[in-house]
Amino acid sequence: MTGLRYGIVGTGLMGREHIRNIALIEGARVAAIVDPEPASLDGAGCADATRFADVADLAGFDGIDAVIVASPNHTHRAILEPLFARGLPILCEKPIATTMADARWIAERAAPHPAPFWTGMEYRYMPPAQAFIAQVHAGRAGRPVMLAMREHRFPFLDKVGQWNRLSRNTGGTMVEKCCHFFDLMRHILKAEPVRVFCSGGIDVNHADERIEGRRPDIIDNSYTVVDFDNGARAMLDLCMFADGAEHQEEISVTGDRARIDLMVPPGDIIFSPRVGYGNSKQAVREHVSVDAAALAAGEHFGATYYQHLAFERAVRGEGPVEVTAEDGLHAVAMGLAAETSAREKRAVDMHEIYAAA
Repeated sequence: MTGLRYGIVGTGLMGREHIRNIALIEGARVAAIVDPEPASLDGAGCADATRFADVADLAGFDGIDAVIVASPNHTHRAILEPLFARGLPILCEKPIATTMADARWIAERAAPHPAPFWTGMEYRYMPPAQAFIAQVHAGRAGRPVMLAMREHRFPFLDKVGQWNRLSRNTGGTMVEKCCHFFDLMRHILKAEPVRVFCSGGIDVNHADERIEGRRPDIIDNSYTVVDFDNGARAMLDLCMFADGAEHQEEISVTGDRARIDLMVPPGDIIFSPRVGYGNSKQAVREHVSVDAAALAAGEHFGATYYQHLAFERAVRGEGPVEVTAEDGLHAVAMGLAAETSAREKRAVDMHEIYAAA
């Protein structure tokens, strides 16, 4: 197989990020784009790509080797149905669905799919995050006991029709945004969630906006605590109105031997071994660099480019599918548990969420 020919479903903000990163891969090209909005197709910057308004037409097109699904969250099931029938490799953006029923439907069809099905979880592929996770998995912190994550960032970006302002389209902030972090929790701890408690609210953002006559209903700040089946605990601190924060993402693992911190940006990892009370600190800081072109091509600290390299290896049979549909399903389940917890002001056992599917 020569350079892969991609079909892109959804040419909004995330679809265009995929297009820019595919352009960085030698030999790869975008051969077809799909979007019902002509303005989105025009803005994709793919003058040589075949254009379609409907995914069914793409599914019958012979000029592609793999498909990227970057359409609004609630459309994924309907879009994936003809793509599963075609049998092509698929990278489907997170979250794979907005309901457990749809996530289960997708995972059940992805399992026997003859080509790779990959859930797009970019945060795993930020080079500093990959180095951080490798250190945790190598035991540098000892046995992980506590995992803390913080994302303090800007509000949700403007998208076509502001579809991302309504929970019915996104699954809610804890699904749409935080599935990244819930996936990281499972990946880092190598454990499964048991119980979720989330306290969140709609306090600052979008107060003057009206979508279909009402204010957007998406959480803009929250604290979430997750208990895992291996005894570890994880916490996510989210703020969507902290535009001026120096570090957008911070992740810390504290084990029985040391603590390891990740700061993005700038991409620093800080290793702090236990030294005993009163003794001198022995923290060591290292910086993980990221390819400048990859940094410039997206909003995920270079991750989209490195994820594409891993996806392409899987498509070529040179590597495994590293983020499966099952991973995507579990991330949706944790997000829905957090949404339920914030709404009902109670801890939610994960078996409730899985049983609802």
